[in-house]
Amino acid sequence: MPEFADSHAHIYAEKFKNDLPDVLEQSFENGVNKIYMPNIDHTSIDDMLEIENKYPENCFAMMGLHPCSVNKDFEKELYIVEEWLAKRKFCAIGEMGTDLYWDKTYWEQQKEAFKIQVEWAKKYELPIVIHCRESIDETIEMVEELKDDRLTGVFHCFTGSAEQAKRITELDFYLGIGGVSTFKNGGMDTVIPDLDLSTLLLETDSPYLAPTPHRGKRNEPSFIPLIAERVASLKLCEVDEVAEVTTGNAKKLFGV
Repeated sequence: MPEFADSHAHIYAEKFKNDLPDVLEQSFENGVNKIYMPNIDHTSIDDMLEIENKYPENCFAMMGLHPCSVNKDFEKELYIVEEWLAKRKFCAIGEMGTDLYWDKTYWEQQKEAFKIQVEWAKKYELPIVIHCRESIDETIEMVEELKDDRLTGVFHCFTGSAEQAKRITELDFYLGIGGVSTFKNGGMDTVIPDLDLSTLLLETDSPYLAPTPHRGKRNEPSFIPLIAERVASLKLCEVDEVAEVTTGNAKKLFGV
């Protein structure tokens, strides 16, 4: 069986409270043995670390501040992130980034939080995991300004154009491909064929954005093979190749 990695899953979310052991068992049975967990803010840390402690060979924690949790008091949240980064090792700084979909009120604060977390990524030699809903061009520009040899990462939930993909991969960043790639009108069918597997990570963003045929239901890491099948069909290659390359990419990026 191919070995897969889910590079982005919020398995500590409330929607998994009642059956997480079963969800993870199903994941492992489907070959998804590595699950990388992005943090949201101070409210998600304890649950995330508890899962990592229970499944140290399979589940790996990130540390960061999600842009939708950035408000007028964002410095307090960043102080907590900084404390944790100084305390122990994480696989990445994330989920961080920008978001102009829900609320534009704290755009300036989002940009400031982004720059601060990029500096921490360089300091601790960690990749960054970027959220950029409705703000991909602005975010690419920020990364281009801040980029040096110490900075790498992934643009999570990539649904952009081939041109945007090219700008991102030229920065030595990966593209996170998830459930949207399986949607009939998701638009990725015209982009993925031109992407090199060496630039891709597979992700679910569980519990959100479940792939077809589970669209609208709770997403789970065990659905990663469905995304791999979609990528393989668009790339005209075997699922085993997609699994091998993208899992290797995740291990290379996150160091575990």
